[in-house]
Parts: sequence; structure tokens; C-alpha cells
Amino acid sequence: MSEPILNVSGLVKRFGGLLATDSVSLDVRPGEIHALIGPNGAGKTTLISQLLGELKSDAGKIELEGCDISRLPTAKRIGLGLARTFQITSLLPEYSVLDNVAIAIQIRQGHSFRFWGNVRKETQLRDSALNYLRPIGLEHRADELVANLSHGEQKQLELAVAMATEPRVMLLDEPMAGLGHTESQQMVKLLQGLKSQVSMLLVEHDMDAVFQLANRISVLVYGRVIATGSADEIRNHPEVRSAYLGEGDEAC
Repeated sequence: MSEPILNVSGLVKRFGGLLATDSVSLDVRPGEIHALIGPNGAGKTTLISQLLGELKSDAGKIELEGCDISRLPTAKRIGLGLARTFQITSLLPEYSVLDNVAIAIQIRQGHSFRFWGNVRKETQLRDSALNYLRPIGLEHRADELVANLSHGEQKQLELAVAMATEPRVMLLDEPMAGLGHTESQQMVKLLQGLKSQVSMLLVEHDMDAVFQLANRISVLVYGRVIATGSADEIRNHPEVRSAYLGEGDEAC
């Protein structure tokens, strides 16, 4: 079995008297989609923010490829290979699809933003950006303003922007949020296609998508991981069925 690429042990975050994450331990292996599920308020987004360094943990350890990143700032974590997508897209709506990906490439390369420059005239940068747009099916929309994209297309673009930073692990915070059934299935296919390129920690409420995508699933309830296993193991776990899937002992 492959060594974990991301290893989290005993992670804690307190907000006053509230224990938002309570000694959370989990890992993500190479080429794996590890889903994190749980009811609203379980601590999922808090955990993702801790992993990326947006929230300082009160205890615990985060290792990326064996390197302790627990005290590193967000920018350094991103530089070492973490990327995040959001429930609400964090794109630049008044710039083109191509511009958004090109900016991510510039960040990865350590350059300052060149908003005033016309990246369409920079052949190498344009070609690099198109290489990230092509796999997600947005190459034909490269020169379109992000504001003119559908919600589903913006979600797809956010994946391309994240991939342009060449992450080792991608933290996906509800990529299906706001998508209809057809768009959700398109997103599932995209993520399945990307799995060979990047490991993922997937936070998601769409259980159909989770069961299609995840190699393993961890269930977070009141800040604690109560179970980790395959889709079948999670489906049949009595505590999970009671706490999250909404089924009592009498459920058939």
C-alpha cells in the first residue's frame, strides 16, 4: 500500500468553547479521492481551512509528502503542492477564462500579476493555459469573460485554475454545490479523469457523486471522524446511518 501523500493526525480547532475539529486524523494516498462527508456544522470546511493554513490549528500535525507543514503559511503550503476549490467560485469575473488560468500559472512560476499585459499575445503562456483548459472542455471558451460563463462552467474553470498550480493534493470544497444533475455528472467525469494526475480530498453533500468518486470515505460528526472506509462500509455502518444518512435501526 502506498504511503499517504497527505497525512493529518490529531488536528484540533477551538472557537472559544466550541470544538470545531476534535483530534481529526485521516490521510490521502497517491491517486486517491478521499471523501469527507458529514452534516452541516460538522467541521468540514474548518478542517479544509486548517489544512491550507487559512485557520491556525490549536493542536495536531499536517504532513505533505513527509514534510511537516503544520506551521507554514498558506502561500508556502500552496507552493509545496496544496490547492483548494471553493463552494462559491473564487474566480476573477471581469477577466477571460484564459486570463484566470494564466494568472495561476504566473503565481506558480513566482511572477507578479500582469493584469495590464495582454496574455493572448504571450504565446507560451497562452499555450500553457490552453493545456489546462483542454481536459475540462473549456478550450473553446478561452477568450470569454468569466462573468458570461454558466455556474457549471465556472466550477469547471476553477478546477483548471487549481490544476494550473500543479498541486500534489487538491482540496475540493463542495464542487457539486449549485449544479443540476447533468452538470453534476459532468463534474464527476472530470474528477474521475483528473484522479490519475492529482490526489483529492473531497468535501461533498451529493452522496451519489461521493459514492461514484470516492476510494475511501471519512464521516465527520461534531468535529470527530466517526468512521472511515469504502462506500459499502460507510453505507452499512450503523453509527453513520444514524448520525448522517438519517436512518434508524428500523430502516430497511
